[in-house]
Amino acid sequence: MLLPNRTKFRKVRKGRVNGVATSGNYIAFGDFALQSQGNERITSRQIESARQAMTRYIKRGGKIWIRIFPHTPVTRKPLDVKMGSGKGSPEFFVAKVRAGTILFEMQGVPEPIAREAMRLAAHKLPVKTKFLVRDEA
Repeated sequence: MLLPNRTKFRKVRKGRVNGVATSGNYIAFGDFALQSQGNERITSRQIESARQAMTRYIKRGGKIWIRIFPHTPVTRKPLDVKMGSGKGSPEFFVAKVRAGTILFEMQGVPEPIAREAMRLAAHKLPVKTKFLVRDEA
């Protein structure tokens, strides 16, 4: 699972995820990519699950780039705890993803295999996605 080595602050406020991506919104490394079509928080478990689905389908051939990283901690309070008494402890980390962000890139496999691998990965994610091919223009 992806986790930050250390963070400046242990707990952060929730914030909002809205608008379209202004950075990380183009294919930089591979030939095929999976692009987010909506705004969502994606957990490190979901990213890892999608990565495993792609890697297993392409049978460890080709190369995969993960373009998102879960920096933001999410806190939870234990069950049966009354309101008040401060903020809960950090439970997991999320990546805040805007519409248009490239999530994964792939290279070294034929397009039909890449398309199917990305489709399997997209089922693991909480956001609608789109398959992109780098245009050689």
